[in-house]
Amino acid sequence: MPHWQFPLFYNSLILFFMLKQTPLTLGSEDIRKLLIKYAVPAIVAMTAASLYNMMDSIFIGHGVGPLAIAGLAVTFPFINLAAAFGSLVGVGASTLVSVKMGQKDLKSAEAVLGNVLLLNTLIGCIFMVVCLIFLDPILYFFGASADTLSYARDYMKVILYGNLITHIYMGLNEVMRASGYPQRAMAATLFAVAINGVLNALFIFVLDMGIQGAALGTICAQFLALLGVLLHFSSPRSFIRFQKGIFKIKWHIVLSMLAIGLSPFLMNICSCLVVMLVNTGLKNHGGDMYIGAYGIINRVVFLFIMIVMGFNQGMQPIAGYNFGARQTDRVIRILKYTIFCGTVVTTFGFLVCQIFPRTIIRLFTTDGELIDLAEHGMRLILLMLPVIGFQMVSTSFFQSIGMAGKAIFLSLTRQLIFLVPCLFIFPVYWGTDGVWGSFPVADALSTITTGLMLGWQLKKFKAGGLNNAKDSVALQ
Repeated sequence: MPHWQFPLFYNSLILFFMLKQTPLTLGSEDIRKLLIKYAVPAIVAMTAASLYNMMDSIFIGHGVGPLAIAGLAVTFPFINLAAAFGSLVGVGASTLVSVKMGQKDLKSAEAVLGNVLLLNTLIGCIFMVVCLIFLDPILYFFGASADTLSYARDYMKVILYGNLITHIYMGLNEVMRASGYPQRAMAATLFAVAINGVLNALFIFVLDMGIQGAALGTICAQFLALLGVLLHFSSPRSFIRFQKGIFKIKWHIVLSMLAIGLSPFLMNICSCLVVMLVNTGLKNHGGDMYIGAYGIINRVVFLFIMIVMGFNQGMQPIAGYNFGARQTDRVIRILKYTIFCGTVVTTFGFLVCQIFPRTIIRLFTTDGELIDLAEHGMRLILLMLPVIGFQMVSTSFFQSIGMAGKAIFLSLTRQLIFLVPCLFIFPVYWGTDGVWGSFPVADALSTITTGLMLGWQLKKFKAGGLNNAKDSVALQ
């Protein structure tokens, strides 16, 4: 990523504005072709989005030092917390938009768009103010030490000042993808990543801004991408667009969005809790360098997870549209294809990380101690990575068709119900190895639970069709 060139992001900008409309053929086109059409742009976008934080870690690791990586890792719970509030609105909105468009109700879809902008603005402002006031206590709570606090504080101050930009950009990008423009959503994200790479190099290595430079590069890139997204929704050629009268809070839309978005919200909240517990356990049993090692592992795993999420995002409008149109067979087929793809991705990630761990870790640091710690932790944490793809796709499937209760439960199994008890118990007996080993145990148990629930739901679909799906009331 240090080698992004200006022509690349210039061409990405042109692509963003010149891509033509994508016709909505979600109810008739071949399922596999649809998944490719919608998933590939989403995968590129999600992979590119993961590079935001990965680039920060790489630049900070080589340009600032290993202790700065530990300070950056302390901010991960903070980032997850911000993402939780963003997903609460954005994911729920994208599901509603796809279902409403499947029902040919463009007026309601535009009302969702207006409410997304209003809610993200409100939530973004409140989150920024509260977190800035209590920044140091929050960072200590998340695992900062006297040595890492300054790095974490410098990074989060910049991120929080730009939080409103991040919330609005991510929310509107989700709606743009779900409303029939996956290529444009992809182009916007690629453009932001390219800008981020260039600015990181400029701010850290040329202007010597340190860890603050990495944060500033991210915010500036997202701001420029946001301008493009706003122009898209202002165009009369867009399927849904900004209209007079849509910028009013409609509580039935808000409540539906929040109900659907509650699953990823809770998942991110749980991720915040988990990372906090991991940081605390590693700090108590190992020290700051162990936290830095986890930060590197987290970034690497996140890349493969985001690819699976890209498949999930490709599945979401297809499943949502056909669920709204009551086409049972197509809903089941898209689920099966996406599970296969997600499992292939996580299995590939497992093999790469087990065979070439040190090569991957050296992308982030040249410190020998940090490399050794990260290699050991990576081998343990990723033992059950191949099955995570199935678990993630299944959870996203329930979310995509509006079955919020089931999606919430499955999210909680992996992030809270199984993992948190392990993080409390295992380190007492096995120290840092207990922290690393908690992840594969929780992954295995949650996958078994997911398989049982999904099997039951598919039998119900086949027996009575989608008309008997009681959880669909969340969409009404």
